[in-house]
Formats: sequence, C-alpha cells, structure tokens
Amino acid sequence: MTATSKLSEKLSSGKPALTAACFPPHGTDPAAVKKLAACFPPSLDGVIVGDHAEQTHGSALACAVLLAAEKIEPMLSLCARDRNRVALEADVLGAATLGVKNFFCMSGMHQALGGFPQAAGAYDIDSVQLTQALAKMTSAGLDFSGNKLAATPSLTVAAAAHPYLRPIEMALAQTRKKIAAGAQILLTDPIFDLAGFEEWLKAVRAVGLDRQAAIIASVLPLTSVAQAEELRTQPGSPISDDIIKRLRTGDAAQAGVAIAAEIASKVKTMAGVRGIHIHSAGCESLVAPVIKEARLG
Repeated sequence: MTATSKLSEKLSSGKPALTAACFPPHGTDPAAVKKLAACFPPSLDGVIVGDHAEQTHGSALACAVLLAAEKIEPMLSLCARDRNRVALEADVLGAATLGVKNFFCMSGMHQALGGFPQAAGAYDIDSVQLTQALAKMTSAGLDFSGNKLAATPSLTVAAAAHPYLRPIEMALAQTRKKIAAGAQILLTDPIFDLAGFEEWLKAVRAVGLDRQAAIIASVLPLTSVAQAEELRTQPGSPISDDIIKRLRTGDAAQAGVAIAAEIASKVKTMAGVRGIHIHSAGCESLVAPVIKEARLG
C-alpha cells in the first residue's frame, strides 16, 4: 500500500491499525464537532465519518474537514444510494482538495429501511463501481468519466467486507470483487460470532486475499437489548442468545463494552487481521473504554 495518510502509513509499516467511527452532529454548530473529537483518544489512526446510513445527520464532508482541523484523521464515507456519480465525484474532489485522504465506499441500505422512507434513492453506481472509480483517480489520474484530471489525487480507498454472508463461496467472491476494483482496505461487518468470522478469514487466507488488501475487523459496543434484538432481525445476524442474556444482566452499555473488548482481544491476534475498527458511530463515548479493556492503545 502506498502511504498517503496516517492510516495507510500505519498499515504499510506492518503495525496493526486502530480506527473508530462517528456520525456528524445534526446541526450547524462547529463546536459540536469539537466535542465529538474529544471522545477519540490519540491512539486512533483514523475515524470513519458516517454518511446518512440509517437516518439524516449533518454533512459528512464538513464533519471530516472539521475533525482534521482537530488533528483527527478522517475517513469520509461515501453512500452511493444518495448521490449520482456526478455528485460523488464532486464530493471526492472537494474533500481531497480540503485534505481528506481516506474514503470508505458503500452502497447503503435501502432508504425505506431507515429514517427517511419518503426519500428517493439515486443508485446510479454501487459500492464496487465507486471503489473502482476512486482507485482509477489515484492510479491513473482519471475522473469518473475517464477524463484526465489536472492533478492526480492520492487517495486511500476502503470498502466493506461481509464475513457472515453465506454460502462462504459467495462471501469470498464478493471480497475478491472489491479487491479487484481497487479496495486497499476492507472493513468487516461487526463481529459477534467468532467461529463464523474465522471460517471466512480462513477462506480469504487460503486464496491470498489477505495479502492484497488490509483486513480491519470491526467490533460493535452494543448499548441496549433493543439494539441487539433489532440487529438479530437482519439476515445472517451473528448475535447469539448468550449476548442478549449478558446485556439483560446489569448495565447494558457496560456489558456491550465488555463484549466488544473481549472479541477485539481475540480477533486482533488472528492471522490475516491487520487492525481493529470500533463501530462506534452514535456511541462515540464508548471508544476509549473499549480500547482500554481490550488493550488496543
């Protein structure tokens, strides 16, 4: 990986990376972003800024730039659901001009499943096509239409990996497709079932995909039984009865931190894993406790 950012430099050095996530404040006060930034310890190599995943927030691009001003390296999420290729390209070029170097490409869940069912989706390109377009910007200096850019940007491109997709051959094919498109980093879905994750990781290692992209394993600090139960309704959810039971006993957020820390402690030692991502968007204050309990700093 060509080092263009703090995150890519860490991965290029062979050291494990540590990232977290946030949602932009739903307002116009820049002080809210400073307050958000205060949640993140200096041991982080990057913070993913969410892009309207399930409900409306503030501008992810603006939040990313403000976080950078607070000495926190952002990774800007780009949701292909909400913008066509013209708007996506403009956002990438604008963000890169303002110093954002890391981008996370995703298709996005259907808007009817989130907090804005009346909204129309763009769906002009998907996450694989978006990944490929950003990769070509960096490798060939070409825009989304294949035209030469005045200057070639240096971007670090990340995409999502779904280790619980089954059959395993389908999960492997999807992983291979995103790497072929140019993803340098693969951020997994939150891990709860270690056996299922190991099955996917073993298949990835067997064909050498872990040497073609840096796999960063995600953990999610659950905050309530209701959140866990809602996630269980999603196809392929790896949340077990034991996790629900632990959340019901005592303080749910504290139990969620303990579960995330335990999983991170085990996953970080697995061959092929290049780092840990704390899926903390919406619960940013839990980042530091997870890092402390899992000894990730």
